[in-house]
Amino acid sequence: MTDTYTPPKVWTWDAASGGQFASINRPISGPTQDRELPVGEHPFQLYSLATPNGVKVTVMFEELLAAGHRDAEYDAWLIKIGDGDQFGSGFVSVNPNSKIPALMDHSGDTPVRIFESGAILLHLAEKFGAFLGAPSARPEMLSWLFWQMGSAPYLGGGFGHFYAYAPEKWEYPINRFAMETKRQLDVLDKRLAETPYLAGPDYTIADMAIWSWYGQLVLGRLYSAAEFLDVESYANVLRWATEIDARPAVQRGRMVNRAFGEPETQLRERHDASDFDTKTQDKIAAE
Repeated sequence: MTDTYTPPKVWTWDAASGGQFASINRPISGPTQDRELPVGEHPFQLYSLATPNGVKVTVMFEELLAAGHRDAEYDAWLIKIGDGDQFGSGFVSVNPNSKIPALMDHSGDTPVRIFESGAILLHLAEKFGAFLGAPSARPEMLSWLFWQMGSAPYLGGGFGHFYAYAPEKWEYPINRFAMETKRQLDVLDKRLAETPYLAGPDYTIADMAIWSWYGQLVLGRLYSAAEFLDVESYANVLRWATEIDARPAVQRGRMVNRAFGEPETQLRERHDASDFDTKTQDKIAAE
């Protein structure tokens, strides 16, 4: 970066700035359109897209179902963030922050909304008593879960934005966020040298949350940055990421609400386990 930027006394919004996502980034909240959300027949109604934050939740649902929790059946509705679906009035009523994922839990007498991916994971884990790890390891599990929620903005909003999506490649922010991303990978690598999973011997929601970001990063699925970040040097993270990636429920969860990539990797909406048999070819053709 060669030009020096002098911040104005009062910042004003330039709607043309922001690179690839300029059309959906804005400094105000609230709905821009009246649009109700669809509601299916299952207790849980998920409104999402298969970004890393969305994948966390669909992996959790598929893991719950694979573990025999039949009451965890869900409908997953596609929210096209590039089209601004997250600013519809129905979506904003579930998540006032207008970010995916958002969940409505209709399993009780009164519907409950849950937003923020970590909160959704914790809500489901506590509801079904699953993927929380041993009680003695609960503080460790929660620490790693919240570590992910605090660290991902550096990876996604920081490194990912400036490396992959910014309108220009600027050396300073790329170097700054690459350094922080590699520091975080080193934190994970040292921890995973000591234990199979983040909280200890048990696979938990902390692993699901962190794998969706850092696991997919080292597997070469985020930002085309694996070589740039030298992910091969994080052998313990790669071992962990590869093992989780092989889980059938994780493979199914990655497909749900996916509207990009090869057609065979997409299941744009999920309303029944049988949807995976036909994948989304019919759904894609119908759109």
